Formats: sequence, C-alpha cells, structure tokens
Amino acid sequence: MSKDLETHAADATVSKNKRFRKDKPWDTDDVDKWKLVTINPEDGIRPLVEESSFATLFPKYREKYLREIWPFVTKALEKYGIKAELDLIEGSMTVRTTRKAYDPYIILKSRDLLKLLSRSVPFQQAVKILEDDTVCDIIKIGNIVQNKERFIKRRQRLLGPNGNTLKAIELLTGCYMLVQGNTVACMGTFSGLKQIRRIIIDCMENIHPIYHIKQLMIRRELAKDEKLAKENWDRFLPKFKKQNIQTKKKPVAKSDKVYTPFPPAQQPRKVDIQLETGEYFLKPSQKLSQKLRERQEKQMAASMEKFQQRQEAFVAPEEELDDEASRKRKRRQEQAQKASQEKQDLEQLRKKFKKQAKAKRSKKQNEPSASTGSLAVHSEDLDQYVE
Repeated sequence: MSKDLETHAADATVSKNKRFRKDKPWDTDDVDKWKLVTINPEDGIRPLVEESSFATLFPKYREKYLREIWPFVTKALEKYGIKAELDLIEGSMTVRTTRKAYDPYIILKSRDLLKLLSRSVPFQQAVKILEDDTVCDIIKIGNIVQNKERFIKRRQRLLGPNGNTLKAIELLTGCYMLVQGNTVACMGTFSGLKQIRRIIIDCMENIHPIYHIKQLMIRRELAKDEKLAKENWDRFLPKFKKQNIQTKKKPVAKSDKVYTPFPPAQQPRKVDIQLETGEYFLKPSQKLSQKLRERQEKQMAASMEKFQQRQEAFVAPEEELDDEASRKRKRRQEQAQKASQEKQDLEQLRKKFKKQAKAKRSKKQNEPSASTGSLAVHSEDLDQYVE
C-alpha cells in the first residue's frame, strides 16, 4: 500500500508529458550541445552510399570572373572529395559528391559556396564557408518595398556614407555582409546572422540601422560585466518611439472680397447641365458606355504617364570619358571649328575678289569714252597755241 502511495505521489509531481521519460546519466550540464563535431579523413568513415548534387544559376555579368577563379574553386573542393562543374552555355554551377568524400555535410557547404559566388561574393571570402564554424545566409530584400526609388534609398542606408554603417554592422555582429542587387549575402556565426537579418529586414521596413547599432554597442559593453551576465538588460537599452513630426502649414492669405449688395447668381442644377450637354436625353446603356469610355481614357493617360516614367530609368547616362579621350575629342572639335572658320573666310575673300573684279570690269568699259574726250580737248589747246 505504501509503495502505491509513493508512486502516486511521484506521478503527481511529474507532468503527463514527461511521465515516461527515462534518466540520461550521460547528459550532464558540462556537455556543450552546440559544439560542432569535426570529421577528418583519418577517422576511417565509410564512403557515401548515394551521390548528391546541387546546381546554382549565375548572372551573365559573373561569367568572366567565375571563368578566371574556377580552377581555384575545383582545387579547394577536391580536398573534401567534391567535384565542381561550370556550364557557361546554360549559366550554371554544379557540385556533386565522389567516393572520396568523407564528410556528409560538406555537400551543403559546397552548395552555399556556389550561392555566394553567384551573388558577387569574392572567392577569397566565399571559400571560408567551407570551415565548420562559418555559416551563410542570403537575405532577399527585393520584395519588401514596392516603390523602386524608396527601395534604393533604404538599401543605401545599409551601406551608409562611405560604407561606415556597413563596417559598424560587420564589427558588432562579427559577420561579413555584401549588398548586391535584390539580395544581401551574409557570412558568420549563427548568433551574428540572427542579429544581421533583423537589422536588414527592419531597415527595409523603415527602421534606421543606427538604432540597432546603438543597442548592439550597449549589449557589447554589458556582456563584459560578469555581475550583469544573468540579469535582464532591458532597463539599460534605449527605447525609441516612432515620431511623426508634422510640418506647420503656411496660412493661406485670404483676399478681401469686394462687397456686393446683391445675392450671388443661382447655380445651374445637375439636370440643367445635363440638358446643355445633351446627356439628359441619353439612354441608361449609352450613359454607362460613356462613363466606361471616360474611365478608360483616364486609365490610358495614367498608364502612359507611368510607362514614360519607367522608361526614363532605362535612359543611359552620359559616359564620363577618360582625360586622354576627352582631350582628343576637344582637339577634334577645335579642328572642325577652325576648318569651318577658314571655309567662311575663304568664301568672304572669294566674294570680295569677285566684287572687285566686277568693279574693275565696269570701270574699263567706261574708260575709252573719257579718254577720247580728253584727247579732243588737248588738240584744241594745241591748235590755239600754235596759232
């Protein structure tokens, strides 16, 4: 009877979910469950039974770089018994296990390496993912903000002026971060990636990274104090409230109306306006079709305006030429201007000479009559002198 009471009392203290659990004498407090198990080829593990493979596509602009560094990629993966293939026609990278592979998790690490390389992470940094204590996370930010201009501004906040915000985040979280297009590639520890993901997503949701940076700096200082290690840190952390500061509207200057003793003229009714436009005599179906037509015209105008705004983003900016190229271009322009000026001067001279030649020709035609007259006069004088 006493034994039944003891078992009943023990069952009362233990919850229903843990009633059938057995003691685990090997599971003590000094066991680090998060410690990674390193696997070496000397451990004598049997080769993998099945072949595993992963493929990743890469953008066209990465083709040249990947072609250059691919021998180093294959060499780095050969140590772990992984075969890498680069398909430039299809635009894909593939990794697969071989009989020499001894670590079953290395194929997932190789897949992460390909993802990082396709997202513009340099090879010297991406190859660190093959280490046991390094993990990666590729955060998609393209679908968080719909407006393109707003998305570019918020993405720029992650970098900051001269990349200062990016450096601060990397130092405080102990992770590597690369912002590229619609994704952010991060590398580091699990705890660091958790913090960095929160910072990036909050930044795209209009919470500035500087608030998170301040909190991380305070947490870093508090972690150094052993007395505060097991206490709640909420009282030390800053609490930021969202403030919508409304700008004061300028008062509208009211113009003094001219006083008129007469009441205002009666405004036309809706029926009167319909009678003037002829809408009053339309059938309900005709009215409906007219409304639909007007709505479609408005939609077409709005869509055309939006289309033109979108097309402005694809207009290529003016290319900044090098100093040598700009000098050559200036020289060509000066030579062209000089040639055109010389051509104009020659044209003016030609007209001038033509005019002078014409004047001489007309003068020569008038000279004979004048010369005969003068000879006649001289002959008369001579006759008088002789007499």
